[in-house]
Amino acid sequence: MNRSARRAILPLAVLLLALLCAFAAWAQMGADNKEPGSVIVSIYRIAPGKHVAFLKWMADRDAAAKQAGVPSTQWYVHVDGDSWDYVAIAAESTAEQDDKVDAILKGKGMATGFKGGLELRTLMASHTDTYARGPMTSAELVEMAK
Repeated sequence: MNRSARRAILPLAVLLLALLCAFAAWAQMGADNKEPGSVIVSIYRIAPGKHVAFLKWMADRDAAAKQAGVPSTQWYVHVDGDSWDYVAIAAESTAEQDDKVDAILKGKGMATGFKGGLELRTLMASHTDTYARGPMTSAELVEMAK
């Protein structure tokens, strides 16, 4: 397979992996739910030399989310293959939950909102966020498609 074909296939493979992980994560977060849930799948490429700072930044936010009662984000670390470093899968939060997390972070002197987003961007080379629903079986998806 030539190099340009591999470059085209790799992003699709990462997206497929992320969606599969999202479905598995949602199964753990809401196994009793009959309705498929919504998750956010984030794929991160970290700026050179910023891995530890990125992980600490995220760990601080995860701790605040836990304190606010938000389900834990599931993290996956790159081992081999494509160029991403981390995949995070999180249940979609409500505005009320987001406000609680922001209040906790502000209470600890941490940046939120636009300022927090700019701070995070200093740690990343790139990232994507994808909203997904699941988990569902292929038969359930067929039914939805009718």
